[in-house]
Amino acid sequence: MGTDDIILVTGGTGFVGSHIVEQLLQGGARVRSVVHLRNPCIRHPQLEYMPGDLNMETDCARVMQGVRTVVHAAGTVGAVSLGPQAMLDGITLNLLLTMRVLRASWAAGVKKVLLFGSSTAYPDVDHPVRETELWDAPPHSSYFGYGWMRRYVELLGEYVARQSDITILFLRPTAVYGPRDNFNPATCHVIPALIRRALAKENPFVVWGTGDEVRDFLHVHDLARGAVLMLGKSTGCDPVNIGYGKGVRIRELVEMVLAMAGHDQAKVVFDACRPTAIPQRLVDITKARRLLGFEPAIALDAGIRETVAWYRRNIDGREP
Repeated sequence: MGTDDIILVTGGTGFVGSHIVEQLLQGGARVRSVVHLRNPCIRHPQLEYMPGDLNMETDCARVMQGVRTVVHAAGTVGAVSLGPQAMLDGITLNLLLTMRVLRASWAAGVKKVLLFGSSTAYPDVDHPVRETELWDAPPHSSYFGYGWMRRYVELLGEYVARQSDITILFLRPTAVYGPRDNFNPATCHVIPALIRRALAKENPFVVWGTGDEVRDFLHVHDLARGAVLMLGKSTGCDPVNIGYGKGVRIRELVEMVLAMAGHDQAKVVFDACRPTAIPQRLVDITKARRLLGFEPAIALDAGIRETVAWYRRNIDGREP
């Protein structure tokens, strides 16, 4: 990957994509970012913004001109609380965007494409799940639609890799959080939801589930660093987990967030009657350590503290 090559980051103004853009720029890369629904938050002489809707074939073809590497970070993340029809809309959009990007990359002579899988695609297991276990059983029932979609994204990538000269890379992140996360109360995930509610001083502080659910939370800076390391990898269609490498119980996470938000006197109530997802989700990052030299750098407590501070500076007091 030469310094004169243009790296296209789809979703480059979004949560994950913007951090990948920053990480690439720090390494001296020339970066192109597609602007669609979100305004740019980064300015740099090596960064070019191009407007485009990647669901349109003409826009996809236009943004691919002169590009040798694509990081496909555009898409939507579903929320169970929105209901099955909204989840289906998100699944459909993600599949369409991936197909458009792969097709345009192929036509433009792109050499390398990085696609993101998801730990939601893995079966329900009680240990840190390894990359080779993806097809051992179906995804957990709570992730049925979204998890199967993420599996199919990898199959689409493998098909293109077999039929073309493109190297397709698969990175499978666990739950990601950090500055610029989605804090919309209708669609946000666990950590931003807890932060928003803690800073709003909700009391009692009701949390869905028993509190004993275990998750592996990865700071977005570490994900971005892992993605850039992955681009230096030459072997295609060889998926790699990326995560923090250790889990935390949700009740411990709640205590941490409340303390960081200055709301640790709140009465916490766990509502086991409300729906929750898989009881435990941990990922094995042995392969990332061996293949990429990846090691998570941001501890969970430091990451929560940073994210709370970012929310206070940028969102607190107005609609997210």
